[in-house]
Amino acid sequence: MLISPAWAQGVGGGAGGYESLILIVLMFGVLYFLMIRPQMKRAKEHKTMIDALQKGDEVVTTGGILGRVTRINENYVTLEVSSSVEIQIQRPAVQLVLPKGTIKNI
Repeated sequence: MLISPAWAQGVGGGAGGYESLILIVLMFGVLYFLMIRPQMKRAKEHKTMIDALQKGDEVVTTGGILGRVTRINENYVTLEVSSSVEIQIQRPAVQLVLPKGTIKNI
């Protein structure tokens, strides 16, 4: 006896399936334009910046280390962080390229 009223409620509206499908598609569209698309744009800009690195560029790493690029390899970048102190980092670890002359004491 308890199952019959539950079935009766579910059978009534045939348009409810279409409305929920449209709502899911609409939510995915909003999610795409507010989150996925801007993240893809930032990733593309970062890749372009990494590919354009040159010797002598002053950069900031994701860890906050400032340095001047002394050597560039396919996967790694060597930074001079102080006079005669060089470190080697992965290319994607470069977060920002600074304007020339920003770092004075290297």
